[in-house]
Amino acid sequence: MRRVIGMDIHRTFAEVVFWEDGKLRPAGRVSMTRSGLEGFGRSLGKEDEVVIEATGNAMAVVRVLSPYVARVIVANPLQVKAIAHAHVKTDKIDAGVLASLRAANFLPEVWLPDSDTERRRRLVARRNQVVRHRTRIKNEVHAILHAHLIPPCPHADLFGRLGRIWLAQQLMPDDEGAAIERHLRELDRLSEDLGVLDTQIAQTGSDDPAVKRLLTITGVNLIVAAGLVAAIGDVRRFTSPQQLVSYVGLNPRVRNPVSELPSMVGSASEGVLMPVPCWSRQLGLRPKRQARCAPSFCASAPVAAIRSRRSPWPASWPSCAGIG
Repeated sequence: MRRVIGMDIHRTFAEVVFWEDGKLRPAGRVSMTRSGLEGFGRSLGKEDEVVIEATGNAMAVVRVLSPYVARVIVANPLQVKAIAHAHVKTDKIDAGVLASLRAANFLPEVWLPDSDTERRRRLVARRNQVVRHRTRIKNEVHAILHAHLIPPCPHADLFGRLGRIWLAQQLMPDDEGAAIERHLRELDRLSEDLGVLDTQIAQTGSDDPAVKRLLTITGVNLIVAAGLVAAIGDVRRFTSPQQLVSYVGLNPRVRNPVSELPSMVGSASEGVLMPVPCWSRQLGLRPKRQARCAPSFCASAPVAAIRSRRSPWPASWPSCAGIG
């Protein structure tokens, strides 16, 4: 008999709810340890399906429970929340929602990578953490120089050989100098770690045909190619090129604010011509998208708008430069 087991997993425990014969049955909690999950897995059948949400330890649960059941399914938590919104949230309710959605074949699943892809993703994520840590330390050094009115470094790289010689010659309090020395030592250590990670990432992707294909693109090096392959995984899981492009975030979405213009107030006989405000700013476009779209939109917007004498133009609506 097919059963669906919903598990709401946490750091130390998982709440379990069984779906069987159209009914939900709470089954208590399971310890989130390997021995606890293995003991729980031995109590399940080969036809059972286990459903969990994608979280930090989800893949470990998949690896432990997969030998005991027919399938372990990882659900997309954002889509589950959008589909089954509940005003009251408990661990039992969340586990029951997962089991019910799977029983109704309405569960948004997450593609599960193989062991090699999972290892690549871990390496790329660790490299990203090291790079962000280096950037944060460099910003702290620049902040110290800025706080003591030290001019910019005349050399191209402040943290290179010439830059460090120049840095040692600057006058600053002793505690600030000691802090910069600590930051430089940390940068050297992180550079060594970054080199080790780059070597490991290169070794995992050097023989991959997909990585070699990406290397034929101008500007794509081995690290970038291996990172893309790790993020994409098996390209055959995408049904169309558009879906693949959307997955990696390379499809721009452009809104047309012309269709969203508010209705004009008054008429031409009782109004006066006024400069057109920057509608993209009033429509709440994101700053980056606004920088790309606003000029082209303002050029296509009406040159003047009608303002009623009884309803003056709001002072908070700035006008676009060069119009009116």
